[in-house]
Amino acid sequence: MFGRSKAFSGFAVDDIDKARSFYGETLGVDVTEADGLLRLHLGSGADVLVYPKPEHTPATFTVLNFPVDDIEAAVDELGRRGVRFERYPGLEADERGIYREAGPDIAWFTDPAGNILSVIKEN
Repeated sequence: MFGRSKAFSGFAVDDIDKARSFYGETLGVDVTEADGLLRLHLGSGADVLVYPKPEHTPATFTVLNFPVDDIEAAVDELGRRGVRFERYPGLEADERGIYREAGPDIAWFTDPAGNILSVIKEN
């Protein structure tokens, strides 16, 4: 039924202006805005809808992953751009904030609304 649907995902933020700046300038994602909503145009060809929600509460899981060939370079560049990496109990990360124990190498960070994002080493 939906096999050919151009489905897309979305998530809320509490401040569209901060989100536009973070995703567009800090992360370098192509962002467009219409009717008070943002669309993140990802390199995969997918779009993600970002919508305002004044009483926003961030999810407790990763809402968006950015696969990269060189996770160390990505983490270092994000750090230079002011991004701080999250550390979670029971998931020992290295000095850069990269978790390397199970699955692909991954580093988590948040957007200004507290949504959890990651850079993840592409295999």
